[in-house]
Amino acid sequence: MNEKDYYKILGVAKSASEEEIKKSYRKLAMQYHPDRNPGDKEAEEEFKLASEAYEVLRDPEKREIYDRYGVEGLRGTGFTGFRGFDDIFSTFGDIFEDFFGFGGTQRRRSHARAGADLRFDLKISFTDAAFGKEMEIEIPRVASCGACGGTGAQPGTSPVSCPVCRGTGQVTRAQGFFTISTTCGQCHGEGKVVQHPCKDCRGLGRVRTTKKIQIRVPPGVDTGSKLRLRGEGEQGERGGPPGDLFVILYVEPHDFFSRDGDDLICQIPISFSQAALGADIDIPTLNGTRSLAIPKGTESGEVFRIKGEGFVKLRGHGRGDELVQVIVKTPRNLTRRQEELLREFEETGKKEEEGWKRFFRR
Repeated sequence: MNEKDYYKILGVAKSASEEEIKKSYRKLAMQYHPDRNPGDKEAEEEFKLASEAYEVLRDPEKREIYDRYGVEGLRGTGFTGFRGFDDIFSTFGDIFEDFFGFGGTQRRRSHARAGADLRFDLKISFTDAAFGKEMEIEIPRVASCGACGGTGAQPGTSPVSCPVCRGTGQVTRAQGFFTISTTCGQCHGEGKVVQHPCKDCRGLGRVRTTKKIQIRVPPGVDTGSKLRLRGEGEQGERGGPPGDLFVILYVEPHDFFSRDGDDLICQIPISFSQAALGADIDIPTLNGTRSLAIPKGTESGEVFRIKGEGFVKLRGHGRGDELVQVIVKTPRNLTRRQEELLREFEETGKKEEEGWKRFFRR
């Protein structure tokens, strides 16, 4: 979903009231309605954009998220716009009757509605985030009733034509010089009614169930990464397409490693003598151990970089690095000989320091 200015699309100010927003959408919907602009692709696109903007700005919760975070923030709610005209007409069915005073096209009378998108929060280990993993998750969702095949009618029977609207889904009445069509209250615009409801779904045609789904977590993901599985959301209504499933990842912390973007972070303790004299030490990485050369005179807190030992880059090529911070340990429980050697070292340092002071005084 690209960044869009919904206020600009509808031609209203950010402080516009709900009534102003609805009035502006009504004007644009009438101007760009596909029935008034057959075959005009540009008008169709304007109609879709205006409908998308109205869907966000008419909803106080979506509007608040959009005002604070923009279109990107709406992705967390599962909102992805409309899939097509059927989706728009089914969402705004009652509104179009208010706007135009007529039922609209046959597309709308079908009342097909896309299924709801679902969100599933998945906790994974630090190692799984680094290397990726295939796993199975179990999702509770609404699906088509297996007993009646989604018809809502008891097995062995079928929905019958609505006796009120005679299968049209619309009730027409004369009002002065005009003929006005509205959605049939008996069948709710479907054109058919169920006389013998299915016992499993109680005539709804859908039941709540669970489904096991195989997913692949790619290497390099982080907390907040989102996986989208198209068509794995809830079943659509009246023949509408199913929604999508969004898997939101949460990466558990590691006991030793941490992460900064694609780089792996760790701290390694070294001794005073290793810092002063230099040493080759073994460093843990995600792929085993690597040897790291510590140069003479290393200070506590210095950071060394091991190339290519970080996370796989999700957006781009290659891997991040491993950043190793060395922490010099202060020796404890010294032997008498060790204390003597350190005091000799300190005295030598004092003599060198005094020599530098005399040099600067001269």
